[in-house]
Amino acid sequence: MKFNKEALSLQGLRVVVVEDDCLLRSLMSDIILELGAECFAFSNADDALIDLLTQNGGCSLIIADHGVPGSIKGMEFISMAQQKWPEIPAILVSGFDLKAHVYISGSVYLRKPWTVEEFLSAIALALGSSPSQAGVGSS
Repeated sequence: MKFNKEALSLQGLRVVVVEDDCLLRSLMSDIILELGAECFAFSNADDALIDLLTQNGGCSLIIADHGVPGSIKGMEFISMAQQKWPEIPAILVSGFDLKAHVYISGSVYLRKPWTVEEFLSAIALALGSSPSQAGVGSS
């Protein structure tokens, strides 16, 4: 599978990823890096929050799995970040069927398991681009 990197460029962006599954965290990071963004990946939201505070919210996008270990879950992390920096878009990822009233309004919900097309579409949607601009296709 290939995707058009020019159709969804993240050049110059800083993306924070919170995912406890090492393989998924690595896959997300690789995709984000290939799209041109800096990626800072964490296995828990506690460490990601410390990073955000250190960077004074210097982040273009947050992608957080809800069911991560630690004292802060992904949904809470997104909520805390958006209270302090409401301009940061977010994607909440979960393998659980979270009801619409449970997750944070304004964030994009991405259900596990996801495909690369769904991941790219969620990024485009969160950043305010048309999901079709993700430029995903088979080779």
